[in-house]
Amino acid sequence: MENWTLGYGSLLTTLGVGGFLATGRQSKTALIPAGFGTVALGLGLLARRGVSPRGLLGGAALVGLLGFLGAARGLRKLPALLRGEELERPAAVISQSVMAGLSAAYTAFGVRSLLSA
Repeated sequence: MENWTLGYGSLLTTLGVGGFLATGRQSKTALIPAGFGTVALGLGLLARRGVSPRGLLGGAALVGLLGFLGAARGLRKLPALLRGEELERPAAVISQSVMAGLSAAYTAFGVRSLLSA
């Protein structure tokens, strides 16, 4: 599970920094996924070192759940974006939708893994 946590954290960090750069460094809120990713990376590294791995990975699953809940609103606007409708901040919709998908998958995997351990 530590490797999944590190992968999830890396993907979110990349998404946040990439979104920030893609918006011309104008939108600091594009870095929000990077914040979640950094927390997940830290928890994964601590768990890998053997510092209460089950508790830390439970915390990482909570980070995933919070990430999903915070980003899920982007999913509501995704169909309009895919239909080609003009939206005020299309990059935000894409970033939130990707973060919501990654976070949902990670949370589901994390909870399943913790319950089976």
